Amino acid sequence: MPSFFVTLRLTSLAALAAFGSTAASGENPQTVAADISVITPDEGRYYNGWPTLARQKNGSLIVVWSGGRDAHVCPFGRVESMSSQDEGKNWSWPRVLFDSAIDDRDAGVLVTARGTLLVTSFNSLVYNTPRNREKYPQQKDKWDRHERGLSVANKERAHLAYLLRSEDGGTTWSTAQLIPVSSPHGPLQLDDGRLLYPGVQRAGADPHDPTATRRIGVWESKDDGHTWTFLSPLPARPGDNPNDYHEFHGVQASNGTIVVQIRSHADESNRQMLQTLSTDGGRTWSVPRTLGIFGYPPHLMRLRDGRLLVSYDHRRAPYGVQARVSTDAGTTWSEPLAITSNAVKLDQGYPSTVELGNGQLLTVWYEIPPGAKKAVLKQARWSLPALLP
Repeated sequence: MPSFFVTLRLTSLAALAAFGSTAASGENPQTVAADISVITPDEGRYYNGWPTLARQKNGSLIVVWSGGRDAHVCPFGRVESMSSQDEGKNWSWPRVLFDSAIDDRDAGVLVTARGTLLVTSFNSLVYNTPRNREKYPQQKDKWDRHERGLSVANKERAHLAYLLRSEDGGTTWSTAQLIPVSSPHGPLQLDDGRLLYPGVQRAGADPHDPTATRRIGVWESKDDGHTWTFLSPLPARPGDNPNDYHEFHGVQASNGTIVVQIRSHADESNRQMLQTLSTDGGRTWSVPRTLGIFGYPPHLMRLRDGRLLVSYDHRRAPYGVQARVSTDAGTTWSEPLAITSNAVKLDQGYPSTVELGNGQLLTVWYEIPPGAKKAVLKQARWSLPALLP
């Protein structure tokens, strides 16, 4: 084994043993040199959040997110996209892909092995809770006017998950298809051709069974995302309430292990990520364990050299976007790398990352600039250190 990987593995094991340290929690990360820029136009006009970035087989990039918003919650969220033909140096003008009658939130995108683009989202009425009505009093008249235009059917279709597909590189898109599961960054592709979608089925969100209750698990598609069936439940740690598990994402390692990470609100791991593994194609899963990473949600990817990379937003000071690397299929993870660490508000992050043609990495996330009220999308072009800490 090359000395680089020996060093990295020893360091990762040390990090695993030091979950209580500031380095393990991400509060004293190594900073990587990054070229950072804002990519959404009309800064200050709309609030933009929860993006996902993907790279197509021809090298073009697509980013999708929830745009057209007043604030973190509001009735007007819609799924938007931009594309880049030069690896993120220039982006197209935003295009609206989907806009339901209520708030369309977290947008995910996957490029399947066939080259199909799958964009996922879910909608919500959470903006209309008493807590959020009180939080955004300046929006009362505008939101009341919106409510008067909603039918009972509009409200009954809240908290549903959707999928859009494009088989021509994003030129045309299908109508929205109801699916039973959602999670911020969408499904993952397996080496055997199947798609897996680890996530949450909200109460009443199964289009085939509106009486179904909330559950966490893994759904499977064998036809490039046209149909989805429940494959397996995801376990909870002893004593944990599965209702405290949110925002899943997964990747398949080179050895076939499927790695899924989870945003957890369980008391022991509040604001931490958990991880569960499958070695049988997603049919059974290990009991989740804490990673000691204070942040969420995860976005996992497999680099060309076989290493795994997770990017996530760090939800303790210093606020920002971090990443870690695994050389052993997720058994251990390196100490944190800070892509950015100067965000001024907790309301930021949800990063996702792609590997560019020259081996550099491109990460996109959302953030509220200093002195502003509305979030923009930012990107960072960066490289992994030759030797990780």
